Amino acid sequence: MTVAAARRLHARPVLLDRSLEELPLFRLSDASDECVISYVTGDGGRWRVLASPGDRLPGTFDQDVYIELMRRFQDAGEPADGVLSFTLHAFLRSMGRRVDGRTYEQLRGALTRLARTTLESEGGYLAAGDGRTDAQFTVLTSVLVERRRASERDQLALFPAVVAAEPGEARVAIAPMLRRNVAARHVAVISAAVYMSLPSPVARRLYRLIEVARAADALTWRVSLERLREQLPLSQRYPSHLQRVLQPAHEMLRDSGVIREAVIRQQQREWFIDYVLAGRP
Repeated sequence: MTVAAARRLHARPVLLDRSLEELPLFRLSDASDECVISYVTGDGGRWRVLASPGDRLPGTFDQDVYIELMRRFQDAGEPADGVLSFTLHAFLRSMGRRVDGRTYEQLRGALTRLARTTLESEGGYLAAGDGRTDAQFTVLTSVLVERRRASERDQLALFPAVVAAEPGEARVAIAPMLRRNVAARHVAVISAAVYMSLPSPVARRLYRLIEVARAADALTWRVSLERLREQLPLSQRYPSHLQRVLQPAHEMLRDSGVIREAVIRQQQREWFIDYVLAGRP
């Protein structure tokens, strides 16, 4: 793919399941040793993210893999069975990542985690047409990663652009829960180009949450600092610590044209953030 073609692809909007976007899923620090995320929605629904035994919760790299999967799902015409096929090399290049043995292993691990991490809803996840639902599901229902046949690997020397020693091909399936919400256009819409331009995982996640507010035709979004901490999610708990983490993300979002302003203020004993949304980037 040429550079110009890649830019055209990333300029297209990406449709994300709005219900899933509202809920915490990806840890914004890969160093966390927690194996469960718990969250209570504003109307009392419960949501949990349960790591597979022996593995960690999805993290920052996994967040980027999820966005690239959903971009490819749309570019593929939203296949009814949710199946996507791709080479690991092309996938990493689309993400703007270096292609080497380490990133191959990262990608394999992320795909496996998205298939094995259990998402559990007790009235927390809104399924289009069914309302708040009780369910257990995963982002991916299946993942198969195979190394190319030896005869194909022998040909790699003919293509200097392919630098990795162990190329692989993946076949994955997006979960029906996510596909149904996207098909019903219960979505938040992001720009892959804007998302990839944000250097901070916190800014990338915050961008996705802001687009949930925009999907509800909001021009402003007020959220308590504690609620935002849980939705992102962040491990910091004190308002002063949270503000230090959020400030650079706010600057990135202003510079990218996602928001006009973010004002943090205290009312009585509770802290709030008021976001003023900019026009769609």
